[in-house]
Amino acid sequence: NGSGNLMDFLDEPIPDVGTYEDFHTIDWLREKSRDTDRHRKIANKSKESIWEFIKGLLDAWSGWVVMLLIGLLAGTLAGVIDLAVDWMTDLKEGVCLSAFWYSHEQCCWTSNETTFDDRDKCPQWQKWSELMVGRSEGASAYVLNYFLYVTWALTFAFLAVSLVRVFAPYACGSGIPEIKTILSGFIIRGYLGKWTLLIKTVTLVLAVSSGLSLGKEGPLVHVACCCGNLFSGLFSKYSKNEAKRREVLSAAAAAGVSVAFGAPIGGVLFSLEEVSYYFPLKTLWRSFFAALVAAFTLRSINPFGNSRLVLFYVEYHTPWYMAELFPFILLGVFGGLWGTLFVRGNIAWCHRRKTTLLGKYPVLEVIAVTAITAIIAFPNPYTRRSTSELISELFNDCGALESSQLCDYINDSNMTRPIDDIPDRPAGPGVYAALWQLALALIFKIVITIFTFGMKIPSGLFIPSMAVGAIAGRIVGIGVEQMAYHHHDWIIFKNWCRPGADCVTPGLYAMVGAAACLGGVTRMTVSLVVIMFELTGGLEYIVPLMAAAVTSKWVADAFGKEGIYESHIHLNGYPFLDVKDEFTHRTLATDVMRPRRSEPPLVVLTQDSTTVEDVETLIKDTDYNGFPVVVSKESERLIGFVQRRDLLLAIKNARQKQDGVVSSSVVYFIEDVPQSPASSPQSLKLRCILNLCPFTVTDHTPMETVVDIFRKLGLRQCLVTRSGRLLGIITKKDVLRHMAQMANQDPESIMFN
Repeated sequence: NGSGNLMDFLDEPIPDVGTYEDFHTIDWLREKSRDTDRHRKIANKSKESIWEFIKGLLDAWSGWVVMLLIGLLAGTLAGVIDLAVDWMTDLKEGVCLSAFWYSHEQCCWTSNETTFDDRDKCPQWQKWSELMVGRSEGASAYVLNYFLYVTWALTFAFLAVSLVRVFAPYACGSGIPEIKTILSGFIIRGYLGKWTLLIKTVTLVLAVSSGLSLGKEGPLVHVACCCGNLFSGLFSKYSKNEAKRREVLSAAAAAGVSVAFGAPIGGVLFSLEEVSYYFPLKTLWRSFFAALVAAFTLRSINPFGNSRLVLFYVEYHTPWYMAELFPFILLGVFGGLWGTLFVRGNIAWCHRRKTTLLGKYPVLEVIAVTAITAIIAFPNPYTRRSTSELISELFNDCGALESSQLCDYINDSNMTRPIDDIPDRPAGPGVYAALWQLALALIFKIVITIFTFGMKIPSGLFIPSMAVGAIAGRIVGIGVEQMAYHHHDWIIFKNWCRPGADCVTPGLYAMVGAAACLGGVTRMTVSLVVIMFELTGGLEYIVPLMAAAVTSKWVADAFGKEGIYESHIHLNGYPFLDVKDEFTHRTLATDVMRPRRSEPPLVVLTQDSTTVEDVETLIKDTDYNGFPVVVSKESERLIGFVQRRDLLLAIKNARQKQDGVVSSSVVYFIEDVPQSPASSPQSLKLRCILNLCPFTVTDHTPMETVVDIFRKLGLRQCLVTRSGRLLGIITKKDVLRHMAQMANQDPESIMFN
């Protein structure tokens, strides 16, 4: 009986074996070797016939096809989001009578009655007060406009939070901390699903239009990764291999930043520097291609109507001077301090939200913050408009045609200079009024952003951080400009700033300040500088941007190594081993492994003496994710490791498909199963689900090495042996607990619940 008709699973693969449960970590090594096996099979088959050769070619090209599809969809969604946000932001202030779906700017483009001086005014565009009471000026008109502004803001925010709460709870936040965790090998089912994609796209428009202090850039990375996940499902190469799928998601993140900022190269570098865990050279090329297609698609849609990929494109006509490095570095220091304040304040508030009643009323919290934001924002023209428009105005250089209050300088009547090179002039009353309003806007933005990020709506962080930096930078820039004008005989200005020359560009200071604040919050450096110069087209200002970015990182790192994304990962307790963390303690594997001295012995399976009933009891009584397999309980010599999920599936499958497998059947993990007597029940051979090469270390391996192995190989667990005998096991969670303990943190508080 026995071995003749044994169910050998090598011949017939078991469905779902090798897949993972929700909130588990993938085994990178296993996924990698499965992909290598798949490649080998395809290469061997392709020699058999032309059809197999074509199939092999299609398989090789599938990666590029996925990138093309991601780029097209991400670019299209970004364009639609940009257009919808423009229209809905303007809807809070008025409506276009000729076509209600036009934004203010589009409405006045189509008008024949617009003059250059009053380019914002045209008869087709009417404020709500003009439409309802026929007046645009006066107290009643102001109150009515104020009331409708707040009402629209509350309506948009309520719709956004309700949709997220009912249909896709994962659509809230920026999504970057979770994407970093997913790319490190963690599984969060549904986080990149179709519903999340749909709801995130719709609610992102609503959230940004409500006027809250948040941006759409972070959520666009999440949207692009949802597109990546969607298209991965079309090809078995990616849908059946979690490690390959993560290569696609890394490239999708690059496409997301590419369309968020119109910065394809910055997007690739952002994916490499900030979000990706495993980034082989092949992924670099594919990211580049996905970012290119996404940027090209967005450019075809042309959402801003200026033939540019971004809203902030600027052209400065003056070079910068060495003496200006000092204020640039000061802005870097400000960015680092703001980054520290923001990270600490926001994490403290989010922790409070998690641990108090506040977390139980997400809708009320969003409504309250929106009401406060709208009520305070409306009276100040700089906070009333959308944050992107505010940054755009702050970046702008004052030309002869600018009608902004920030450009209200006193002109010299006998000035005969070319239009694009206007000399430094004394500030007029408009500039001083604007400075006061900007100072108030700065305080407001600093405070409100801390409470806004992390609410249950899609909320990005890039734009609010840049706004804080741009406001601070513009104020500093105007200060330096006026100082250079009134004191051009001072030694610092003497060499480069002659009277009547255009020396200082305040818009450049705004740009440098924006980079510094964004760097302080996220701790990006290389990708940040590239994003900033792609965003503004200011290629010759790389050195000031680099100086500010590096300074802000140094200052922020002095107060704490974690950026906002790492802090949120730790707050949520995701099992994320950060490559940037250093482990310098002198502990050994034996100090960390389970079981400890006081704990019961390690639960193991034997290679040829365990019954099906023993295995099922073991699975029922324990919650371990896998079991080591040994020769016998006495010798404890290690054979391999078997995953809990694979065991369950294999036994369930055998009971359904094979006669004679009962509770008393013996489970064999060996190659040659001995002949069993005719009277004994059918035995079960499960050698094929056994991992014969589990990663092992000796008990005297330094933990520094173990942590490195876990990081670089993406292990789930590692077995500890001495002279071939099994002593214990170290899991990824044990490593994280130990690192927290060594950093004097509560080891249980960092675990994902």
